[in-house]
Amino acid sequence: MPRARTALHFCYDPTGERYGLPTYPWRMAPAGLATRRQLLALELRPGQREPVAQILWRRGRRRAYLYEIAKAKPKRIPTLAQLAAIERALAARRTCTRCGTDAGYCLPRRWDGCPACDPAGTVGAPAGAAGHPIP
Repeated sequence: MPRARTALHFCYDPTGERYGLPTYPWRMAPAGLATRRQLLALELRPGQREPVAQILWRRGRRRAYLYEIAKAKPKRIPTLAQLAAIERALAARRTCTRCGTDAGYCLPRRWDGCPACDPAGTVGAPAGAAGHPIP
């Protein structure tokens, strides 16, 4: 009787013959490798490096590339001017186009204003509802 295959057989390829990159199942990558998000948590970035391996899960429909932690570069620090520009852009996204008040959160672009300046409740309504023209 043939041995039953596990769910890991399709994504365990440490030599890289099948996929071109060494491939590991979820949570089975060797130490010293990290995904982009894991590098970001360590305040590192891949730099100009190509991935050295990958993780596959969900029957190969999902993948994450792995980079060497030892060869990663420090995360770039934004300048004061860049931080100020980001703050202005985020403030513009929080500001109501009708009344000019800061909503405290980013307003969706499909809204014509904030809920506070629209007592009829038409802000956030789908297009064509409550007198909003369909673009």
